[in-house]
Amino acid sequence: MKIVTDSFISLGYWPYAGSFGFNTDILATNPINLSVVLGGLIFFGKGVLSDLLDNRKQRIFNTIRNSEELRGGVIEQLEKARAHLRKVEIEADQYRVNGYSEIEQKILSLRASASTTLEQLENNKNETILFEQQRAINQVRQRVFQQALQGALGTLNSCLNTELHLRIISANIGMFGAMKEITD
Repeated sequence: MKIVTDSFISLGYWPYAGSFGFNTDILATNPINLSVVLGGLIFFGKGVLSDLLDNRKQRIFNTIRNSEELRGGVIEQLEKARAHLRKVEIEADQYRVNGYSEIEQKILSLRASASTTLEQLENNKNETILFEQQRAINQVRQRVFQQALQGALGTLNSCLNTELHLRIISANIGMFGAMKEITD
């Protein structure tokens, strides 16, 4: 084993020209080593890299195809939604126009109903006023008649004495007798 380790230790002391050996100068050997490694990778990894790129390319194409299908579906849905929106807008306009005309009709109906109700209330008020006036007039007439009757009875009671009473009875009997003769 000593021979092997001695040979690696002595690699740094081998002459550069004319013999085979390892070059330990990093700056000089790095491009060469990289080109050898890259060449090996390209030669041996070409198939793997080609398969990876083909798989990636296929996934990209599948993604693009799926995106195009989804895009087509979305565009179709968008057109349906736009058509539905236009239909709904037309219906909304019709409802709005119909709603305004219904509102106007209801307003006119309410105005006519209110006017009729006001006329009925006015007629009822006038009838109530006339009824109350007639009632008040009748009450006043009854009071006046009662007072006049009480006044007449009071006057008669105060003025009537026996002699006047007998004269009134005689006069009335005389009138009845005259009326009897006219009728006979």
